[in-house]
Amino acid sequence: MVFSPILVMQTNTSMKVINSGQISPFGGLNFVLEAFDDLGIGTLLNKELPVLPKQSKYEWRDLLYSFWSVYFCGGDCIEDLSTNLKPSFSNSPLVKLCSADRLLERMKELSIPSEEFTAPRGKSRHEFSFNDTLNKLNVKILKKTLSGGLSKKPVVLDYDNTLIFTRKSDAKMTYKKEFGYAPGVGIIDDKVVYVENRNGNSDAQTLQQETLSRMFKVLDDEGIKIDVFRADSGSYQLTTILEASKHVDKFFIRARMSPLLNEAIGRIEDWKEIELDGETAYRGSTSFTPFKQAAQRIKYKEPLKSYRCVVTKTKRRDGQTNLFTGEAYNYGAIITNEHDLSNDQVVFFYNQRGKTEKEFDVLKNDFGWASLPFSKLEQNTVFLIFTAICKNLYSYTIGLFSKTFKGLKPQYRIKKFIFRFICVPAKWIKSSRYWKLRIYGGHAFKT
Repeated sequence: MVFSPILVMQTNTSMKVINSGQISPFGGLNFVLEAFDDLGIGTLLNKELPVLPKQSKYEWRDLLYSFWSVYFCGGDCIEDLSTNLKPSFSNSPLVKLCSADRLLERMKELSIPSEEFTAPRGKSRHEFSFNDTLNKLNVKILKKTLSGGLSKKPVVLDYDNTLIFTRKSDAKMTYKKEFGYAPGVGIIDDKVVYVENRNGNSDAQTLQQETLSRMFKVLDDEGIKIDVFRADSGSYQLTTILEASKHVDKFFIRARMSPLLNEAIGRIEDWKEIELDGETAYRGSTSFTPFKQAAQRIKYKEPLKSYRCVVTKTKRRDGQTNLFTGEAYNYGAIITNEHDLSNDQVVFFYNQRGKTEKEFDVLKNDFGWASLPFSKLEQNTVFLIFTAICKNLYSYTIGLFSKTFKGLKPQYRIKKFIFRFICVPAKWIKSSRYWKLRIYGGHAFKT
């Protein structure tokens, strides 16, 4: 519906709609962008990203602030920038919002051609896209948002892969029988610290050692020391554990069941009865030396290490007996080089990595990962990293403003933040050579 400047609607109550000029419905965004500048984010973007032509109308600060504004104002695609946001900030002294087309072209310029690899035990071609420059930029920005640094000890790095279903021209079939990508992501607490894109036919365990090597190098170069590595069964392979062990003190990885592991479980005698989801279960541990065949296959010369394996077993409903253990149970195992924690503590600590699924949900539903804008893998990698930076900045922003604004809490998703903080009518007014932001409403904003 298009309103004329003055429109009277004849209903039970007379309504008069008056065009008020340059009033933005997203007044709270000004405080967000000001917080970014207080951190020096704009200066960092202009410094770290490639030099733009002198005739360029927009700096990287303008381009990226424009991009992140889409998600801070409730948009779900970059086109919202031109249709919904730019008109509302046409006279803003704080930022020059660019068009969607200009932003997309600049993002394409930051992409690096993807590379193809062949796994040692296969003929399939695997297409990977990594961008160390942008991943390092992400960590630099993250360090600015963490005034005390990563002071919480130990520093735990969770690694996981997720599927992004898409019909882009280069997307390949995933194991879910749908086309898409399968990016690998490193997360510390709720902060994304590394993103590496891979095509859909490459599962989590394929060439993971190389991915971890690149991830740890980015973190090492930026002075981030990881104490603990935590991952699911996609990381349960000799090469991955050897790579992780170069960079961390401890690791916790979900083990995949095998005849060798079943034999080790059969040697456990001291089972502790526990309650699990309202049912009786049992937990025990044993020393276990895995990957003997894998070591022979890759001609690994060093003696294999023995690790601690914490096992939880639950009774099978079908009563089928395991050939090696002689019991009718399902088993779940965690392999670790940690020997000081109790069995229950090991399982509890490992289960904390379940929060990575929540972070993927946030990335897909709040920050655009479910709506990729480009047709090429490497260009979408740029998009994934910049939206991950946006998510990290949101964590900082909601934490900052929740300290002084009673209507906010640090755990709020961005939708509630938009309703309670961003969607405030505001207008920039120039008075006595100074720009002032006039807020309409009873919100307790402070400067």
